[in-house]
Amino acid sequence: MIRRTLSVLIAAVALAAAAGPATAEEMSADRLPGHRVLDVMTFNIHHAQGTDGVLDLRRVANVIRKSGADVVGLQEVDNHYSSRSNWADQPAELAELLGYHVVFGANIDNSPSAPGGHRVQYGTAILSRYPITASDNTWLYKSPGQEQRGLLHATLDVHGKKVEFYNTHLAAGSQTDRLRQTAQVVDLIGTTKPGILVGDFNAPPAAPESQPLQKAYTDAWAKSLHARGDGATYPAESPTERIDLIYTTRKVTPLVTQVLNGDPTASDHRPLLSKVLVRP
Repeated sequence: MIRRTLSVLIAAVALAAAAGPATAEEMSADRLPGHRVLDVMTFNIHHAQGTDGVLDLRRVANVIRKSGADVVGLQEVDNHYSSRSNWADQPAELAELLGYHVVFGANIDNSPSAPGGHRVQYGTAILSRYPITASDNTWLYKSPGQEQRGLLHATLDVHGKKVEFYNTHLAAGSQTDRLRQTAQVVDLIGTTKPGILVGDFNAPPAAPESQPLQKAYTDAWAKSLHARGDGATYPAESPTERIDLIYTTRKVTPLVTQVLNGDPTASDHRPLLSKVLVRP
């Protein structure tokens, strides 16, 4: 009886989610005590260089702002990396533009180009409208000649409830690396705590390297109560590949998931957004 009641309420929250974030949040608080509704996003921003060749970090910030996302996992983020992004601290600038908390995971971390300068870094970032109480970045398996990748983790305080949020960008050029990396990610995250994993996995859900994730977690787009479109995010101009994904643990239910099409020139990937219900 309790399970049936919860299922009915989850369905009700999903319908409210389609109406707007405030309605869904109010329903979860009023009818599902201890639950939280979050809008989560994954977005490969291509160091803010769009498909039109223009470098525009404000355009990326506008995509996030218009989405209403509460927490965002970003991939291909520069931090004083090179002239291609004007040597900018992109995580800090995006956080300032949006008024969000931020953590950055440097997977390429080189010495300053000049004495006293900033370290030359490239990796992933997590932006959150909720406080980030802890964070860490774990480097993943890398074979010789491949680019270093990592798993960035942030603990969020969502109205007094801890939610674990993870962001990754798996190897682009080696299936062997991705096979090792996905198994490592599952070992690092586990399955017991309320958690959300997002990222650019550089492989579709049916690929062999995706199976550890598919078995351990819920593929938000595939299992949402309401999914819009076909889930493809790449290439941005005419997406055919579903490689940008959101996964949830058993204590997180995806409600509504969709690819955002508002500004397809902002990056070479389109962002994926999912409204999820975090259960006690």
